[in-house]
Amino acid sequence: MAPATDPTLRIEDAVNDLCPWSGKPIVPEALTLYNGAVVGFCNTECRDKFARAVAAFEDALRARRVANAGLHQ
Repeated sequence: MAPATDPTLRIEDAVNDLCPWSGKPIVPEALTLYNGAVVGFCNTECRDKFARAVAAFEDALRARRVANAGLHQ
């Protein structure tokens, strides 16, 4: 995910107007890039919570794929 300080992330490009966690309006300092789209949050704490959730889901998916393939890490 791109950090909020990335100058290419602009609030005008966000796919949402409200924070998915709190329902509050998004702010320019709490943007991230997800699957090629700018996603906004009401604060950096919510943005970082999203990043942790995405990472956890990706780890779980990787583990499931490994288990289903019969591979061991």
